[in-house]
Amino acid sequence: MNAQRAAEIQVVLEGVALPATKAQLLAYARANDASVVPDLQTLPDRDFRRLDDVGEFLTLVPAGPKPGQRLPRPESGAPPGGDDYLTPSPSDTGKVRHTAPPANPPQQAIEKASKTQKRQKAAQD
Repeated sequence: MNAQRAAEIQVVLEGVALPATKAQLLAYARANDASVVPDLQTLPDRDFRRLDDVGEFLTLVPAGPKPGQRLPRPESGAPPGGDDYLTPSPSDTGKVRHTAPPANPPQQAIEKASKTQKRQKAAQD
């Protein structure tokens, strides 16, 4: 969980009698803003003396998927760059791919960028 969300939860808990147990924090949250209850359920069962302690624990605990949240799908197809994806120093760096679109070869893009740079430099001088 990010620090901003933890701070928002701490704001909801303002007014709870401290020290408080996890159960007391959950009860207070249900009465004031039930949307933070799933986040508070990740807290350990212990007494919290300060709201900052709650925030620290919330930022340390990795957030699990929320109900109804879709999980990412596994990757499909070949990685970008093919077999060279895992090679620290591929031999064909900078070469034009054979799968490059014929309508926009890289050389045309380079020439266009060079013309734009020259025109901009001339306008500055």
